[in-house]
Amino acid sequence: MKVILLSDLRHQGRRGEVIEVRPGFARNYLLPQGLAMLATPGNMKRFEQERKKIDLRHAAERAVAAELAARLAGVKITIAKRATEANTLYGSVTASEIADALAEKGIEIDRRRIDLAGGIKTLGDHVVRVDLHSEVIAELAVDVVAAS
Repeated sequence: MKVILLSDLRHQGRRGEVIEVRPGFARNYLLPQGLAMLATPGNMKRFEQERKKIDLRHAAERAVAAELAARLAGVKITIAKRATEANTLYGSVTASEIADALAEKGIEIDRRRIDLAGGIKTLGDHVVRVDLHSEVIAELAVDVVAAS
């Protein structure tokens, strides 16, 4: 099934591209979420007319994400977890714990935007990637200490 992407999607394509996806993915996810529309000649024409509005909306979202990335650049959060004598954690640090720690500092970020890439399973300083926008990626310093 061919669809026009209305938003950038990781591993799928960029906004405005016509891509081929499985019908279930389009019907159950892309279309209901407003991330794509069917690639019919009428929709293609309509998309070209609305492109300027969409570009302005994405530019505003990018500006907000860039401001948030600047705020995150100077932030370092500390998370206390139980650990073994070999400095490995019982479990791992989750994206929800990082989002909660940021909320305590007054920065609201959806936990799904935090990319732990393999997880944090040891004590010490770690750098966590935060995908704020398709074009804006911030890095956050996380210090994991042993809970007493």
